[in-house]
Amino acid sequence: MSVFGVSYRSVSKVIYFGIYRAFISCKRVIFDGYNGVDIAKDKEIIKYRGGKSMYRSVLSSWVKHLDFTILDCVCIELAFIGAYFIRYGWGNEYQLTLYRSAALILVLLHLIVVFFGEGYKGIVRRGNLEEAREVVKHATIVVVLLSVYLYLSHRGEDYSRAVYVLTWGISIVLCYINRFLWKKVIRLRAVWRSQKKSLMVVTKEETAIETIKTIKENNFGDYEISGLVLIGGKTADIGKSFNGVPVVSDENTMVQYMCHNWVDEVFFDISQGQYDCTVLVDSCEKMGIAVHQRLAKESDLFRHNQMVERMTGYTVLTSSVNIVANKEIFLKRLLDIIGGLVGVILTGAISVFVMPAIYIKSPGPVFFSQWRVGKGGKKFKIYKFRSMYLDAEERKKELMEMNNIKDGFMFKMENDPRIIKGIGQFIRDTSLDEFPQFLNVLKGDMSLVGTRPPTIDEWERYELYHRKRLAIKPGLTGMWQVCGRSKITDFDEVVELDTKYIKEWSLGLDLKILFRTVAVVLKREGAL
Repeated sequence: MSVFGVSYRSVSKVIYFGIYRAFISCKRVIFDGYNGVDIAKDKEIIKYRGGKSMYRSVLSSWVKHLDFTILDCVCIELAFIGAYFIRYGWGNEYQLTLYRSAALILVLLHLIVVFFGEGYKGIVRRGNLEEAREVVKHATIVVVLLSVYLYLSHRGEDYSRAVYVLTWGISIVLCYINRFLWKKVIRLRAVWRSQKKSLMVVTKEETAIETIKTIKENNFGDYEISGLVLIGGKTADIGKSFNGVPVVSDENTMVQYMCHNWVDEVFFDISQGQYDCTVLVDSCEKMGIAVHQRLAKESDLFRHNQMVERMTGYTVLTSSVNIVANKEIFLKRLLDIIGGLVGVILTGAISVFVMPAIYIKSPGPVFFSQWRVGKGGKKFKIYKFRSMYLDAEERKKELMEMNNIKDGFMFKMENDPRIIKGIGQFIRDTSLDEFPQFLNVLKGDMSLVGTRPPTIDEWERYELYHRKRLAIKPGLTGMWQVCGRSKITDFDEVVELDTKYIKEWSLGLDLKILFRTVAVVLKREGAL
């Protein structure tokens, strides 16, 4: 038996070895402590200042949730076995080669969905309804990918539809119950856990209650807040309690207190503008105590996409409209390459009919190229089938008063006299004039989905907030094109839709926009 040219035995070894390694890693997560702590959740960004202490870094989201990954995998396999028993009765569930390979493929597909998706992100904090939605989404993607495998392997006709549907339904129930119960276990273990780290919090009196509350709400058993240090406090404040945590010292006696008491880590919830903590931080590092220092507070910066990273030898706080993983960028580019190749082939076929028609109506070049502005202000040449007469750019200045777009940041007008009669209007209504841009997609200047690239003169007139449109690669289609297209006359509304796309981007959103674009083009609801 082979799967896409690879022997069944080889596939089995790879999958079983992967599961074994995953269990070893999961053991570390489960027995050495759940790494789901996020002190900074909804409040601040923190960083580790290094020093001479031994500090366990937080794992990436998909690695630190290996417990959920493996338990869900078990549930999906149990769902498959249960579905097989319901359909065929009791017996050797893997007696048929088809179902035996399908069982292994389900494991592989589950791991692929976990790795490339963000299904476990924030899983411990999710409510029951949101969890149910994520479980249905995960199970549906896995089962759909299984159907793709069966189709490509030409075994779909031999696979029972009942087993297919039952596997989907049972896996949803089992995975939901599993996640619900396992989150209960995590929370109970956090309450009864004995080996907690002693965390000292350094802050000012006016923010002490909020700081302690945030830490307690987002602490899953790793930390025990041992004391509070008030910057600018008085000796008389020692002994007071804030949200159940006692004040143990001020900035003058903090080092002395740490020399005589158990402290594993210190969290400085105070900005450099309020107090220079350099001396205290250095003292902690000399003692081998891990230090966390608040870099910024989200409510102060009004930014929600931030991350701490290394850049050219510096530790920096990065802020952006949206932050995506490399794997998501890879998948988007892969989609662009596949779509670009298909589009270039279609362009070649369309050219046979469109090019002669354009030349007959308006002798001259049948292709139109123009400098446009791409991501971050990078200029590139865009390609189209020519739908206007050769003097279109010169006549544009005369027609600016008839522009339908307010403020002139784009140019759109009804019954544009520059359009070649007959063929020009037809290829614009059907968006055939846009097909040569698939070459731009293949080159990497554009994406299938994005924001429309402005001309250089339009770009130069942009306000600062307009330039956010090109924080990503421009695209053949986008949110604006499928939400009104030529009917939208307010450029700020265009910017708002483009910004919404950038902030909410996902591969699923791209696919949704592509399907809606096809419907819009077929209905001829304006030009792209």
